[in-house]
Amino acid sequence: MKHIARKRFGQHFLTDSAIIEAIVREIAPVPGDAMVEIGPGLAALTQPLVERLGQLTVVELDRDLAVRLRAHPQLQVVESDVLKVDFSALARDRFPGQRLRIVGNLPYNISTPILFHLLEHVAMVQDQHFMLQKEVIDRMVASPATADYSRLSVMLQWRYAMEDVLFVPPESFDPPPRVDSAVVRMVPLANPPAIDVARFGEMVQVAF
Repeated sequence: MKHIARKRFGQHFLTDSAIIEAIVREIAPVPGDAMVEIGPGLAALTQPLVERLGQLTVVELDRDLAVRLRAHPQLQVVESDVLKVDFSALARDRFPGQRLRIVGNLPYNISTPILFHLLEHVAMVQDQHFMLQKEVIDRMVASPATADYSRLSVMLQWRYAMEDVLFVPPESFDPPPRVDSAVVRMVPLANPPAIDVARFGEMVQVAF
């Protein structure tokens, strides 16, 4: 049965094979990676990833999609709202001694809350590759004193090195979103500044 994209989950399914291949090249998965995919959807990115990895953990909220994904013998499915997933516990329980490589086509309507949620678990992360609205990535990687520099820029740049690695046009999706998309690479800094994160967050919120 054909799955109908659900607006409440912000579903836009990636269908462009060339873009999918380009994303996989940027992620560069190898067997044994402790990889977790957020929002696997119809498995467009999931399948080429698991072929290279051997196994893959996926986080999916949509019950119908979770049922489909469980039929794949190489997938471990976490059926949950990603904002409720304890990624630190997931790393300890499923990948002892490893840090997570987190990937995904994030639902654009809650992409910023997801990024802040993952920030709480950054100590257990090796890297992150996400498809997001291009406008959001522009803010994530913006330099100080530019138009795109924002609270999001400051709150992420203190902890990650980030780069925009791939442009993704609307026609790469079904249904096409009304915005341009891109893929960002986020690598936690080895020696981030020692700060009081809660107080820092308050100061940044007031500043912007």
